[in-house]
Amino acid sequence: MAKTYHISKHPSGKWQVKLAGGEKAIKLYNTQAEAIAAAKAMADNQDGSIRVHSKAGKMRKA
Repeated sequence: MAKTYHISKHPSGKWQVKLAGGEKAIKLYNTQAEAIAAAKAMADNQDGSIRVHSKAGKMRKA
């Protein structure tokens, strides 16, 4: 089953990578670019996909 990773703003102000439906962040990053790169690596390893959210929470292209 393919996993979907979401990149979004964490309440701490950092960027988080979470699994779809997950409660906790897998890891926090200082920049959105770092979070996207890490999520792409995880998705490639798991034959999954990523979804990137803007600061406002709307979906955007990676």
